Amino acid sequence: MTPADLSRTVLHAVRRAVDEDALRAPVPARVRVERTRPGGSGDYACAVALQLAGPAALPALEVAAILRERVAAEPGVGRVEITGPGFLSFTLDAPAAGDRAVLDAVREQGLAYGHGDALREDILQFHHAREVRAAVTAHAVRRLVVAQGARVRVSCEEASDPDWARLGVTVDAHGTPPVPLTGIRPVPAGVTAGELLERLGPDAARWGLLRPAGHDRAALGPALLVQGEANPLFRVRYAHARARALTRGAALLGFTAGHAPYADPVPDSESHAGTAQGAGHTQHTPGAPHAPYGEGSFPYDGAARPLLDLIADHPGVLLAGARHRAPDRVARQLEAVAHAFFDFHDSCPPLPAGDEKPSAAHRARLALAEAAGTVLAGGLSLLGIRAPEHL
Repeated sequence: MTPADLSRTVLHAVRRAVDEDALRAPVPARVRVERTRPGGSGDYACAVALQLAGPAALPALEVAAILRERVAAEPGVGRVEITGPGFLSFTLDAPAAGDRAVLDAVREQGLAYGHGDALREDILQFHHAREVRAAVTAHAVRRLVVAQGARVRVSCEEASDPDWARLGVTVDAHGTPPVPLTGIRPVPAGVTAGELLERLGPDAARWGLLRPAGHDRAALGPALLVQGEANPLFRVRYAHARARALTRGAALLGFTAGHAPYADPVPDSESHAGTAQGAGHTQHTPGAPHAPYGEGSFPYDGAARPLLDLIADHPGVLLAGARHRAPDRVARQLEAVAHAFFDFHDSCPPLPAGDEKPSAAHRARLALAEAAGTVLAGGLSLLGIRAPEHL
């Protein structure tokens, strides 16, 4: 179960409670679930009971109890607890199966992983000044909201700068609108599109304009062209290129990505391939199933957990970026995925080394690496930035 699945499950429980007259309150448009903070209980938590307590004229703890009994029986939910003044804390069942479901979703949806229809009822109209950062931001916001099902129209105060087209920007209309529209107003870049293209090229220019939050100034210097890990854009694109290189390397060795098995244990030499001898070793009873994902288990160590979590959270980040008109959220998410990818890659090599033969562990690691590459490529595409397979 992904975070989006859990959110829908809780929302469904609210609807059931209202339909059954156990709650008398308006059903919210959505329910927000968040990862439990350090020291908290369970995997995820939400405050929907506190939100509904007032309209339902019931104590939050009573609302939480009503929802708990309806969520606890749902597939994929292991345990539901009530904490504090009425928070619901969820422990998901079979985390390995949940990780598998996330990787399956990435593989099946490809670059569209994280797209949805949450904004399908929205008809949006954005308006911006004749300024390059506003134009590029509006274009990126358009792509984000369309990916969530919205219909959108973008207009500019004056005729477009001809150089905007080289940055991929399109505008639907020009001039002063007859009624006020939603303005896209980041801090101006202070340079023209032509100057940026000459100095940086389209990809680095777009990243430099979109990476900072709209209320921050954009750093548009030569650091955006540095071919090194200190440059976040390079690191993101290099992580994608490395993921694609792993797929090609695996093909040359005669294997492809696959799920780790739930049973049929493998020797320690395979389950800890690529790590220091005994590092992170977990005692295993012969004949007992191996968990395919998770700290200290076959075929990953703890370095996989942050990457799996970031991939699972990716749809929520895309939706938040669309709702808040904030492409910088997507850029920061891609940076985090790239960082977690390299940590995982170095700790759990997806390709065998030396005379080592490909194993189930390598196939499972490759599946995770490929999913990371897909998330990076899809995110860059939404920002209007190319994701080359070779760097």
